[in-house]
Amino acid sequence: MDKQYHLNMNPDQVSDFAKSISQNPVVMLNMVKYKALVPETGIKGKESSSEYMRQSTPFIVKANTEIVYYGSLKHLLIGSEEYTLWDDVLIVKYNSVSDFMSMLMAKGYPSNLREQALVNSRLIHCTPNQK
Repeated sequence: MDKQYHLNMNPDQVSDFAKSISQNPVVMLNMVKYKALVPETGIKGKESSSEYMRQSTPFIVKANTEIVYYGSLKHLLIGSEEYTLWDDVLIVKYNSVSDFMSMLMAKGYPSNLREQALVNSRLIHCTPNQK
């Protein structure tokens, strides 16, 4: 994967996702690594991300989004110690693909603040396994 897509969405992947219209809820796993310092503002990446969350809250509420889990990583139990741990993980549930896409495409959505705060990230659409 091209490094530029560690902060921004890959248009081809977004297009494929947007076409997967389903009536099922959409669950997204977000993994983020903050910048130590954001050059544009002189504040820490985590603080900048908090501002992104504050400004995106009206969009999240309008999309009927449920934050299932938000927390920080503490211990690496499986994996290489050289691996850079994510700072935070967030699991978010949307009612539909269209709710997610509408939120992202809404006028004024502060995606620039998210990108500004991060040095690395992943956004993964997850679906439940069949029992």
